[in-house]
Amino acid sequence: WVPPSSARTDRPLPTMSLEWLPAWSWSLDGLRDFIAAGIQSFRDCDGGALAAVGCLLLLFVWYCYHVGREQPRAYASVTALMPGAEANGVQNGFVYCHAPECVRCSQHDGLNQKLYHNLQEYAKRYSWSGMGRIHKGIREQGRYLNSRPSIQKPEVFFLPDLPTAPYFSRDAQKHDVEVLERNFQTILCEFETLYKAFSNCSLPQGWKMNSTPSGEWFTFYLVNQGMCVPRNCRRCPRTYRLLGSLRTCIGNNVFGNACISVLSPGTVIAEHYGPTNIRIRCHLGLKTPSNCELVVGGEPQCWAEGRCLLFDDSFLHTAFHEGPPEEGPRVVFMVDLWHPNVAAAERQALDFIFAPGR
Repeated sequence: WVPPSSARTDRPLPTMSLEWLPAWSWSLDGLRDFIAAGIQSFRDCDGGALAAVGCLLLLFVWYCYHVGREQPRAYASVTALMPGAEANGVQNGFVYCHAPECVRCSQHDGLNQKLYHNLQEYAKRYSWSGMGRIHKGIREQGRYLNSRPSIQKPEVFFLPDLPTAPYFSRDAQKHDVEVLERNFQTILCEFETLYKAFSNCSLPQGWKMNSTPSGEWFTFYLVNQGMCVPRNCRRCPRTYRLLGSLRTCIGNNVFGNACISVLSPGTVIAEHYGPTNIRIRCHLGLKTPSNCELVVGGEPQCWAEGRCLLFDDSFLHTAFHEGPPEEGPRVVFMVDLWHPNVAAAERQALDFIFAPGR
């Protein structure tokens, strides 16, 4: 709506004063006449009005159809899925696709050549400055991985000359630890809303079941291998926005993940290594029953509700929940942060080299 006085270009627009009242009155009268004409059209079975209503109904049916496709579908029994996990290539919670374009999952012979090509492309676009460790790591990756002691043996990429320890102090990434702990209740509330969808016979949409020697281990990814999972993020909007306030969250390469991890009572995760030592994994305890432990490099630690636990998952590690069933599952919010000794220039280069889909 535009006031009548504005139709002339040689007169200024009226200011917000009483002179607007007649214009408002005119507008309401026009709206009333328009509605009355519409009602009369329906009474007279006006062809144009009926066609418009038909189009609106078709759009509504189309919208309902597409919304319906987004609804959760029925899943098979969790126990029925467990025996086929290994047959489908699921090992320690990761699907090994063996696709040549997947850096994390593939173990093909040309991986080092591909990484070196990515490094050269990065250096041509930007600079070789600060790339010494990355260049050294890629050039001698086979030797590093083969000569590493069995206690620490990353499966994909080892960056040399980084301080190694199974666990890190909270001060290693103090800002992000404090942000996560301040928002403990927010994350917990969104998890509890998600968990209500669980039943004894189904796996709700968005949750992933991982292979374990015993028990059940479920994960709900917001970021998986550097890729946002939009449907899951929409179900945890505050937790997802929280990731953007973390200074050292890995979100742009295949080594970055953020998820809710649930262990049911009686679950043991098989010992395994993470893919790289350039990150530290942060666990924020959401629900921590008794007799639950994380063991990294042979050193056990316990989670605590509302507190962060930082560790290097390139060390051999396992976790288990041996608490009583009545205490419920062990739940943590897991997010991957940069190793504090990886420089800013190296982070930028590693994001380029290990970009999802590169």
